[in-house]
Amino acid sequence: MKIENKKYDVFEFLNRKPLFYKKIDLQRMPKTYNLIKDKINIPPVIHIIGTNGKGSTGRFLAHTLLKRGFSVGHYTSPHIMKFNERIWINGENISNEKLEKVHQKLQSILPNEILESLSYFEYTTLLAALAFKGLDFVIMEAGLGGEFDATNVFSKKISLITTIDYDHQAFLGNTIEKIAATKLNSIEKEAVIGRQIHPEIENIKCKMENEDKKIYNYLDFFTEDETERLKEEFEFAEFLFDNYLLAMSFLKKENIPFSIQDIKDLTLPGRMQEIEENLWLDVGHNPLAARAIVNSLPEKVNLVYNTYCDKDYKEILKILKPKINKLYLIKVDNERIEKPKNIKKTALELGIEVEEFKYIKKPMLVFGSFSVAEEFLRRYSAGKSI
Repeated sequence: MKIENKKYDVFEFLNRKPLFYKKIDLQRMPKTYNLIKDKINIPPVIHIIGTNGKGSTGRFLAHTLLKRGFSVGHYTSPHIMKFNERIWINGENISNEKLEKVHQKLQSILPNEILESLSYFEYTTLLAALAFKGLDFVIMEAGLGGEFDATNVFSKKISLITTIDYDHQAFLGNTIEKIAATKLNSIEKEAVIGRQIHPEIENIKCKMENEDKKIYNYLDFFTEDETERLKEEFEFAEFLFDNYLLAMSFLKKENIPFSIQDIKDLTLPGRMQEIEENLWLDVGHNPLAARAIVNSLPEKVNLVYNTYCDKDYKEILKILKPKINKLYLIKVDNERIEKPKNIKKTALELGIEVEEFKYIKKPMLVFGSFSVAEEFLRRYSAGKSI
């Protein structure tokens, strides 16, 4: 059914779009960008790709650049509570007014048939690009993969590569080689590779270097003494430290001074966030995140959990089991969420006791997906647990 675009505001318009298309049209986003690239005035982007850690890496970098006097935009996804979180400009989420303004701009410069064809993520990516007009630095996180991601149409200053692991196999492939290749193929000229856990990444890195692409290791920018000093002063969850170093490696490369004091006032929503004493919230949703979390928890916790049906939740719960007292299954209204009976059956088979989530019982960790975090915070903000 044809969308009459002009009568919808930005949120109404987006709500009528699929997040991604199951069948990827490799030319749709490049063709669309080529139609309007003369209307987009942003510098070459800092492109962040990888499996986990893109959001924290991007925000560490954006916040520090802002503290150093630069104007900066950070495009991240998905959001937790409000769509505006995806487009961050100079320390603030984009306002509804500015968002509507760039929406109307985009509606005016693209043909109706193109507007109809774009996915939610593709359209949002173009909104961000228009919103970032005239900034000194633009940081964009890939949504899915890298090579064929909507964010890959822009000219790049550099790519920052966070840890790569298994996730989204239906889209990216079932081997680390395939997953890594589709991410690293998005590198244009230069990249800094962060902490990796699979040796296959090194083989692909060598292939990239043979294609005349310059690939750096993030640790090469720091002395051992400097790394230790920064680590001692780092106040976020320990597993985020490598993401911080990756972000700061860009500043090192560009000879931009920084101090760890620059992030003292930074909050990272949903990244092992202690929203009150002994109540943590993390948007992790895969085994890589579970391994990081289990090593960060100081003690056993009650786990508020749910997950999408395409996630390896048996492996996730197996990893988390040593730190779980009891699993509290939270109801989430999302078509991608797994059936409660399946999660309960898996947990019981692993020897994990399960109840429906009704009340906060500390110590407690909320974990499983952005949708889980959103549902928990919605109840928490309302001053009730059920």
